[in-house]
Amino acid sequence: MFQSLAGRVAIVTGGSKGIGRGLSARFAAAGMKVLVVGRSQADADATAAALGPDAVGFSADVASAAGCAAMAAFALDTWGRIDVLAANAGIFPAAKLDQMSEDDFDRVIDVNLKGTFLAIKAVLPAMKAARKGRIVVTSSITGPITGYPGWAHYGASKAGQLGFIRTAAIELAPWGITVNAVMPGNIRTEGLDGLGPEYLAKMEGSIPMRRLGSVADIANAALYFASEEAAYVTGQNIVVDGGQVLPESLMALEEMDVVV
Repeated sequence: MFQSLAGRVAIVTGGSKGIGRGLSARFAAAGMKVLVVGRSQADADATAAALGPDAVGFSADVASAAGCAAMAAFALDTWGRIDVLAANAGIFPAAKLDQMSEDDFDRVIDVNLKGTFLAIKAVLPAMKAARKGRIVVTSSITGPITGYPGWAHYGASKAGQLGFIRTAAIELAPWGITVNAVMPGNIRTEGLDGLGPEYLAKMEGSIPMRRLGSVADIANAALYFASEEAAYVTGQNIVVDGGQVLPESLMALEEMDVVV
């Protein structure tokens, strides 16, 4: 049994949509107080309202040091502590290399990678003062393990996050602060709704479990990293992808179907 997380304070960046909304909901269900951070105040407020009285919305751009500082200050002013940071905010606009502009590349790196750094830096004073903290980064299989046309900048940002957490984990260990990452595969979020059943079927066909993951699948892994039981786990990453990265070719999946 996990020890209770009731009363702990969690900040979830990118917390109003997709995986971030799932993280916010899972933390709230565990009895935590949740600051739902999004670019849109209205979206953050709507998500927080759905989670109950212990959730509050906040608007910030994680690519801005001032925005991240304001986010951390608000959590401290509201609840007096910061126990968990889920550095989840990310963007993934597609652009192939010959069409990708310098601004396209910079914006993805700024939000996904620099935003992770800035969000973590903002919560460090509170966590160091408490000599305890949990930081959970949402990375991806895309970049560290796999690639996909149009996502070179996204993949670079996600691979960069894993390099970042390993050194961050060493630096922060003396304060009892852990830093870990969850690496989602293909997850069913509202962003996929407009792609159509044929596209979704192709995605599912590449996964040994034959289904897309849910936001709850990612949130459950993040909850473990946020727990007391994960106190001796740091600088690590866990793939949550239904086995997506395992087949060496499509033939492996076809062979699986023959066996079944």
